[in-house]
Amino acid sequence: MDADRITIARTCLDAAHDGSLSFPEIVGRLITAGFEGYTVDYRGNTQTFYLPDGDHAALAMQPSAGSVASAFDAEEVARLVRWAQANPADYSYVAFCERAKAAGCAGYLVSFAGRRVVYFGRTAETHVEHFPT
Repeated sequence: MDADRITIARTCLDAAHDGSLSFPEIVGRLITAGFEGYTVDYRGNTQTFYLPDGDHAALAMQPSAGSVASAFDAEEVARLVRWAQANPADYSYVAFCERAKAAGCAGYLVSFAGRRVVYFGRTAETHVEHFPT
């Protein structure tokens, strides 16, 4: 993957953690740069960005506290997504990550073309969220 796209991916990853860009802004930048999606892996502390031709870049994420719980709580993951979408004063992506891991979320796959996010647990249980219209 070329250096410019890696820089865009890193900027978006860092912006999620420091709150300088919203999820819609991050998605917009990544789509404009030609990405088709990305995967977050809480156990490996990586985020992998994908291009349509299969090229990809795996970047280290800032580790969040806690480990991924063994039981996947899809209802809690859905509640966390609503919390993130509402963007209240107490929201941060770091807190979202910590709470998602506590709810058994091992990671998630974002598909721009599919306009959805698939959250998954350690036992491959899933919860699907469609992008708001």
